[in-house]
Amino acid sequence: MDAQHPKPAHKDLTVEPIISPTSDKGPTFSYNNPATGKLRQVAPAGSQKAKETAKKRTTPQIFRDVIYPHNIHPALVPGISVEEQKIKYGVDKPILATVGALIIGFVIWGVLAPAQVLETSTTALTWVMSNLGWIFTSLAAGLMVLLLLIAFSRYGKIPLGVDGEKAEFSTASWASMLFGAGIGIGIIFFGPYEPLTYYLSPRPGAYDPATAEAITGAMAQAALHWGVNAWAIYAIVGLAVAYASYRRGRVPLMSAILEPLFGNKSGSFGSRLIDGMAIIATLFGTAASLGIGALQIAHGTKLVTGWSATTNNVALIIIVVLTLGTILSAVSGVSKGIRWLSNINMGLAVLLAVFVFIAGPTAFLMNIIPATIIEYVGTMPDALSANMAESEEMQAFLSSWTTFYWAWWVSWAPFVGVFVAKISRGRTIRQFILGVLFIPSTIIVLAFTIMGGTAIWMQRESNAIAPDGTAATIPPAQEIFFVVLDQLPGASIIAPVVIVMLAIFFITTADSASLVNSQLSQRGNPSPKRRITTFWALCMAGIAVVILMTGSENALQGLQNLITVTALPFSIILILICIAFLKELRTDPMAIRQKFAAVAVENAVHQGVSEHGDNFALKVEKTQPTSDYATGADFDSTASEVTDWYVRRDEEGNEVDYDYKTGEYTGEIPIVEAPNSPKNS
Repeated sequence: MDAQHPKPAHKDLTVEPIISPTSDKGPTFSYNNPATGKLRQVAPAGSQKAKETAKKRTTPQIFRDVIYPHNIHPALVPGISVEEQKIKYGVDKPILATVGALIIGFVIWGVLAPAQVLETSTTALTWVMSNLGWIFTSLAAGLMVLLLLIAFSRYGKIPLGVDGEKAEFSTASWASMLFGAGIGIGIIFFGPYEPLTYYLSPRPGAYDPATAEAITGAMAQAALHWGVNAWAIYAIVGLAVAYASYRRGRVPLMSAILEPLFGNKSGSFGSRLIDGMAIIATLFGTAASLGIGALQIAHGTKLVTGWSATTNNVALIIIVVLTLGTILSAVSGVSKGIRWLSNINMGLAVLLAVFVFIAGPTAFLMNIIPATIIEYVGTMPDALSANMAESEEMQAFLSSWTTFYWAWWVSWAPFVGVFVAKISRGRTIRQFILGVLFIPSTIIVLAFTIMGGTAIWMQRESNAIAPDGTAATIPPAQEIFFVVLDQLPGASIIAPVVIVMLAIFFITTADSASLVNSQLSQRGNPSPKRRITTFWALCMAGIAVVILMTGSENALQGLQNLITVTALPFSIILILICIAFLKELRTDPMAIRQKFAAVAVENAVHQGVSEHGDNFALKVEKTQPTSDYATGADFDSTASEVTDWYVRRDEEGNEVDYDYKTGEYTGEIPIVEAPNSPKNS
């Protein structure tokens, strides 16, 4: 019991709020159960519901009114952590066998017939972009709006944990970890390349190429792809996972998030299909990052060592070597060491950005950073409204860039979402949304502005990167960072450091993504079997190899084709996640209390003014069940939609007794439902 709803001092006392000491009517919080002191609500007198209730009121019904489902009113449930539940973990063999066989078959196909994979995936990409590209755009735009509405609604105060639970990490540590989640291979690979490409070859109709307007326009376009809209896709998954696991007590599976829509059907075909699609999306999305990372490491290694082998061949060797490093980290249990290396890498990434900022065109960058942010916010609606129907040129641009990025972020959503959920336990929904949307995206936008702005400045000063001043002569994406670096002082020292950073990013990303996939294929097990984690790491490496082989000299082509096509199914799941999450928020205990409070105060003030004028006080005491001012008159506190979720079960799924006062299981004997209970009616 909390301070707002104190337990009666005497076991027979029932209390409810009224307007004044002399009134026998008033809005109700009725502690009608002498044994438990739990809330009960009734319909107002004269209402159709009250009449029907009076006719149906039998002995079993009265018994059920006295003992609430699971011995606690749904408005007072403090929440349930997944650790409190009795869960039977284990390898989900159908998922492991089916998804594993599909990935192995794909890798074999890609190695034996890469050209055929490219042709097939290109055809599929064209169809998806022409017919269903709007789904990705709608998600990118709609999720940002939805999350902000939730953050500033009454649901924003709901904690991602049980009532009273404190945040696991300090705000500074949490922000640092969110920052780390946004730093990776992509910033070094695309940071200089993408803005320069937009500067010389802008989105159709946006601005003229290679002009002063194109500077901030190019930076704003890159910020759109990596900023708030991207993190909204991650945030909805992370928010749903954290709420389901730490507030509702369910395992961190995508299928568990959708339980409000499809029921508790763990192990069903539908749940396995959902989790399987999440695994496939994560495998391809993460493998893409590993592939481009290997390409960039290969090129940097060639520059530093003078090797003459082709970049793709060196990249394949690097994938093999770094995958072995990933497997060693996965099976040796040196997760703390990997986390330590990851933190060092994050520090190195910050130092790299500072180095480029200081050694590069500092004054130029100082001017375009605020201009880019303003341009980004101002042009966001126009940039998001660009669509495939405008022209063939727009379709080509969106397929290669904007829609491809939305698909990539969808494929990363299960992986990043689970990570962000784990570090955000105890935060409120409002803190989570605002932090996840704006902390990492701000860092990434600044990093892209520094990297891309430096490349654009060099191009404007001396055509140092694209010799003929057109996008056609821009170096390949994996090379451009080193081209920019070569024109800054200390390049020979910085280049090896960047190679080490990329290698660490490769290993930590592969390790973490393999762990998430391993959990998804082991019923959400927080300590998954290492051999299965190793298997998924090998699958990711295999897909990365196929991406490089299908893309041949243009690795981005293979990247775009495979990511967009494989992310489509999970984009549908994201929409379902939004629906399921909103449905659960409506029945959250805190949301119920908020609704009760609003009705109680409104009714109290109305009656107080009408009966006593200016001078009246609120008091809690018993009222008649048929009172017009009964606070919960329209609320059925025994309905399955508000009570079923906090039933406690054993490892086999049988309902068991649980003492909500002590927080302990009181026995393993299944609870026998009353004849007229909601579950049997």
